[in-house]
Amino acid sequence: MNLYEKKEACCGCSACADICPAGAVRMVSDEEGFRYPRVDEEKCVDCKQCTQVCPIKGAEQGKPENLYFGVQAKDDALRHGSSSGGMFPILAEYVFRRRGVVCGAAFNEDMEAVHREAWNAEELEALKKTKYVQSNPEGIYRSIRTHLKEDRWVLFCGTPCQAHALRLFLKEPYPKLIVAALVCYGAPSPGIWASYVKYLERKSGGKMTQFYFRDKRNKDNGHTCSYVAGGREQAHSLYGDVYCRMYFADYIIRPSCHACRYCTVDRDSDFTIGDFWGIEKVRPDLEDGMGTSVVILHTKKAREIWEQVKDGLYWFACEEEAALQPRLKSPTKPARGRRRFMHFYRTLPFSVFRFVFIGIMSFRTLWRSALKR
Repeated sequence: MNLYEKKEACCGCSACADICPAGAVRMVSDEEGFRYPRVDEEKCVDCKQCTQVCPIKGAEQGKPENLYFGVQAKDDALRHGSSSGGMFPILAEYVFRRRGVVCGAAFNEDMEAVHREAWNAEELEALKKTKYVQSNPEGIYRSIRTHLKEDRWVLFCGTPCQAHALRLFLKEPYPKLIVAALVCYGAPSPGIWASYVKYLERKSGGKMTQFYFRDKRNKDNGHTCSYVAGGREQAHSLYGDVYCRMYFADYIIRPSCHACRYCTVDRDSDFTIGDFWGIEKVRPDLEDGMGTSVVILHTKKAREIWEQVKDGLYWFACEEEAALQPRLKSPTKPARGRRRFMHFYRTLPFSVFRFVFIGIMSFRTLWRSALKR
């Protein structure tokens, strides 16, 4: 069974691997570092469950009655420890008070982004920060189903394709499931991230133990990134970090993201959460460099929860136009020269490859300057 014909037709959500009753589907990394399903024909029982949970093959989402808000957590510790305004830990607290579990992306001991569970505020810390890496959610769908059947509260936070895959995996609604989908720029390559981690470890002379893509120490809306490797901390501009520059230049984004069907305000998650870019134009009085979340409520359940958590937030209601972020309107376009970029990645050591990339970016800058003259 071929689960996809083109790379653009697979978002790497891993739901097909989790749903397979025969263990016939496994995720395998390609030459760009992205994970794709591979089917073992000898194990396959042709149940077709793998195709039924695919969010790209799934039915179009309906048009919910959305409500739009800008929010900041009143608790400074929650807000400062989050990448934007702190809505995710507010929802997590709601679930923890009900003895539930929160599922989100975190770095493991090898600095791989994986989806895992948190049962308390201490375990939540690893899930709160932004990871500009496509996470590996394999196993989390089964775990969530088990918790829900045991009548536990579950909060799932992930990319919109992962959120939709979870809905398809579960096949039925659960009153104690809360699904929060992120405003997603696009999923960066786990393979390129792994190469970058190894490069920084060699450069620092020791293992990396932390990486923060959106460090708020400078009160610059998280435009600083920092990491700890070899027991020493380094911090620099987010846009000066070579991996982040590759990401924001659109070279290392998964092919399916460039045709993403979820770049819209209409989703089947309960919540959509992300950075409120443009807050300085909508509510300049709230712009303090420490982040504001845009929150969209899609369901009746979300509105009921909102009424119970909003007292812990500074918030304002807004119209759709004010809340629209670029990735809620259209997908990220692929970079020109992406194929050549990936060729250099596959054939050169990362220490050399990074210099080639810096040269490409410098040439692009000079070329654009010349065109403007």
